[in-house]
Amino acid sequence: MKNPEAQQDVSVSQGIRMMFYMMKPNETSFRTLEDVPNYVQKATPFFISLMLLELLVSWIHKGKPPGHLDDALTSVSAGVLSRLPSLFFKSIELTSYIYIWENYRLFSLPWDSPWTWYLTFLGVDFGYYWFHRMAHEVNIMWAAHQTHHSSEGYNLSTALRQSVFQIHTSGIFYSPLALFIPPSVYAVHLQFNLLYQFWIHTKVINNLGPLKLILNTPSHHRVHHGRNRYCIDKNCAGTLIIWDRLFGTFEAENEKVVYGLTHPINTFEPFKFHYLVYIWTTFWATPGFFNKFSVIFKGPGWGPGKPRLGLSEEIPEVTGKEVPFSSAASQLLRIYTVVQFALMLSFYEETFADKAVLSQVTLLLRVCFIILTLTSIGFLLDQRSKAAVVETFRCLAFLTLCRFGHLKPFIPSLAFASEVKFFHERHLSSSQHYQPDSKVLIDDL
Repeated sequence: MKNPEAQQDVSVSQGIRMMFYMMKPNETSFRTLEDVPNYVQKATPFFISLMLLELLVSWIHKGKPPGHLDDALTSVSAGVLSRLPSLFFKSIELTSYIYIWENYRLFSLPWDSPWTWYLTFLGVDFGYYWFHRMAHEVNIMWAAHQTHHSSEGYNLSTALRQSVFQIHTSGIFYSPLALFIPPSVYAVHLQFNLLYQFWIHTKVINNLGPLKLILNTPSHHRVHHGRNRYCIDKNCAGTLIIWDRLFGTFEAENEKVVYGLTHPINTFEPFKFHYLVYIWTTFWATPGFFNKFSVIFKGPGWGPGKPRLGLSEEIPEVTGKEVPFSSAASQLLRIYTVVQFALMLSFYEETFADKAVLSQVTLLLRVCFIILTLTSIGFLLDQRSKAAVVETFRCLAFLTLCRFGHLKPFIPSLAFASEVKFFHERHLSSSQHYQPDSKVLIDDL
């Protein structure tokens, strides 16, 4: 990057403020896109700190954690998967925006003007509202977004449960800004809008008073994640709740919210394409071209003869006594999965930190190992019959990648053992080239 500041870590003060969209224009305005820091990546320690704080507050006030471990692992797994493509490709949200800016912009607002900064704040948030709303009202978009709603819990880890496919449609709703907003300003607010939505995924914060009239709050967003009938497709805001109030999608929190999908999927596997399969089978089973078109582009609840978004009375009622799906794995197996997950996160963070110096082959192998690890953990938590086979294969893959230098063991003894094995194999191979009679080594290495 051209600007050295873009490579520096944000201060604690900046880190806290960026999580709540409280950064100032004069400290977050950049001339070029290359100068814009990766705020989302730099937010990792603040994600962890806030989750630990939520855990502490929940223990103090309720005597229990804010959620279940298996559900939290699945949420973070989805977040990990959603970021893996960025190791190989630039964000389509940015590349499409840059293309429009370079070829079709009408005029250019000054990148260092506070007015441009605040206008972009409103523009990005407005675009996010319509993207988010359409992600609930257009079936094919819901197929990607439903990943975020699949958790039956509601805590800060839920915010990380993102879809790897969702980003491919969101850029459409921001594209009008590219006609006059510089990409560097857009890139800043795209990240801040996402970061703001992290802290509202919690049950430990109740009423925020008059702020709830303007801002999206934990109470408003709890409604959005509910599967109660009164919660469906409500409160689609990112930062400002005023969009929901203006366009008729606002709903206040009243009765107890039950979280998750209206039809729970009951699995901890990170890869679950059940809804795409459902759309595919429904598409072919539905007669008529226009009906088939509607299966894809109307609401998830639509069917022939029904309104665009379906019938609310067909949404399963909740009793408030629903028990979230949980793993039947033993305590020892849960501990094992947590240890393996922590090791995977270390490799994951190291891979992003060393991205510039790693070969494409090493990057690909690491990504495959991360995906395999997350799949194996999901199998173990689900108690799948093939879990032991998949985990054995994963362990062998780990040793192989370490042996050839694509992964670095965090325990030195593992690296030493690998080297001993390497030299032992080489010694055995060399000894086969000795002539038993002459004892002369054939130097063909």
